[in-house]
Amino acid sequence: MPISVQNMFKERKFPFLFAFSFLLISVTILLFSYSSSSPSLLLSTNFQVSDPLPPPPRPLPTRSPKNVPVSSTKPVSKTIAAASDVDLNVSLDIKWENCQLGPLAVDYIPCLDNWKAIKELKSRRRMEHRERHCPKPSPRCLAPLPIGYKVPVHWPKSRDMIWYSNVPHPKLVEYKKEQNWVRKSGDYFVFPGGGTQFKNGVQSYIDFIHKTLPAIKWGKNIRVILDVGCGVASFGGYLLDKDVITMSFAPKDEHEAQIQFALERGIPAILSVIGTQKLTFSDNAYDLIHCARCRVHWDGDGGKPLLELNRVLKPGGYFIWSATPVYRDDERDSKVWKSMVALTTSLCWKIVAKTVDSTGVGLVIYQKPSSYSCYKHRKEKLPPLCEQKTNQNASWYEPLSYCISRLPVDRMGNLLRWSTPWPQRLSSKPPSLPSEPDAEDIFIEDTKHWAALVSEVYLDGLAISLGRIRNVMDMNAGYGGFAAALIDQPLWVMNVVPIDAQDTLSIIFERGLIGVYHDWCESFNTYPRTYDLLHANFLFKNLKERCDTIDVAVEMDRILRPGGYLLVQDTMENIKKLNPVLRSLHWSTTLYQGQFLVGKKGFWRPSENDN
Repeated sequence: MPISVQNMFKERKFPFLFAFSFLLISVTILLFSYSSSSPSLLLSTNFQVSDPLPPPPRPLPTRSPKNVPVSSTKPVSKTIAAASDVDLNVSLDIKWENCQLGPLAVDYIPCLDNWKAIKELKSRRRMEHRERHCPKPSPRCLAPLPIGYKVPVHWPKSRDMIWYSNVPHPKLVEYKKEQNWVRKSGDYFVFPGGGTQFKNGVQSYIDFIHKTLPAIKWGKNIRVILDVGCGVASFGGYLLDKDVITMSFAPKDEHEAQIQFALERGIPAILSVIGTQKLTFSDNAYDLIHCARCRVHWDGDGGKPLLELNRVLKPGGYFIWSATPVYRDDERDSKVWKSMVALTTSLCWKIVAKTVDSTGVGLVIYQKPSSYSCYKHRKEKLPPLCEQKTNQNASWYEPLSYCISRLPVDRMGNLLRWSTPWPQRLSSKPPSLPSEPDAEDIFIEDTKHWAALVSEVYLDGLAISLGRIRNVMDMNAGYGGFAAALIDQPLWVMNVVPIDAQDTLSIIFERGLIGVYHDWCESFNTYPRTYDLLHANFLFKNLKERCDTIDVAVEMDRILRPGGYLLVQDTMENIKKLNPVLRSLHWSTTLYQGQFLVGKKGFWRPSENDN
């Protein structure tokens, strides 16, 4: 006979009631916990909201001192609720078109290929035509794929060979055939490791440098290098084996697609030129700068090109110059060498080595001073010392200066010394941290935050396979914590500090990482299809006030390879603006934890049937 609740009360069976209630509550909690467990993220053509994981441990403090960036982890519950209330399965009705530039469209770089602006230049004497001239408004066309484009060769095999069809530019094969830059072999370009100055191969050249000056310890006191006029970047590519990361750069010029070759190989590189404007790096950034027949007239324009190198070279850093004026004595080379001696003397650079190898190729190694002693004792105070710098991001669209940049000082005004050796410098306190009392604590917490977020969410929760990812860009890098958390992965990260964010680029270099300044309302100085993964951490907070989300999405689509990923952490408001644009570009998208948008670019390009 069934027992009613009323009879149970009458018969005073309270212990049974208590036990039954406790069991019911326990089962309910267990079922709820099971339903909240997180499945792995599957990328699909539909925009999905995945179940939440607990937020990473030890998030950064919600308050930070002025001018100190904070990596944010927003509360998950509120953003999940916002995501569930809105239909995110939406695509904008945009009629996309391929860029109508003929065969040049596949390599279109809007700010470097603005031929109308270039034609109107009054002078090209100082490489003005190789500098940035961004069209207004930003073009909303898409770069088509080269015919026969394939998924790129994976690293480390890509260092030595890439698909010909991905970068179908054979001019360098003929132009540099005697110097072993690159050769064509069947369906591939192969890179033997040669170069104009590397007659016995680049590995032999690297060993020769260390033998010439043993104080240069690759991967220890020398971690971050700038290679000027890098060719196909074999110098930087081979130094990766020695725990050295090299920013290789060259202009987009008649050496057809040299930077595109470098990036397709998986070697860090960027398009740039020493012309009339400063390089987009912070002061005192590089441990060593290298130039092997880089075709820069260092004494031109009163020596401004070399003064610019002096600005980005850290105190005590080295400049290696391998060029014919160093080891030939004909009239032209002797004149250039004499001019270089006068200029480097005025900068207080000291020659620490000068030699010639067995092939007859020579080099000279200069060292920048680490104190003001020489500057004070110069007979002629020219070039003068620069005024104290007060504005941040001071090298973005800034003209070259005729002055010697000041040496960096700490918060007490004391000169900074050489950075902590690698790899300790990655996690040690950066010398140029802000002076606020809790700045160091926030830096430490930022490092821990990114280590946890990358491990628990990006690598485990998002199920993105890093085995096929080589070239990574952090579009809003902060302290470089994302790159630091990935340091043991077989990839490299271009850390970008937006011009409307706090200036943290010095800290990024002090950690032994590389990066640049950039304005994301304009195109980046790289070829289409050069990055495997784009990471954007609260990038759109400031951008939405200055430029359209559609224009930023078009640039993301341009520089990301087919099959590559976009990983966005942002507010639900910004994600809702970005996702429909990505869907209109035929990307697959997924939302995770209510704040991580993962996009995957496909091979789709517009056709006549789409309109």
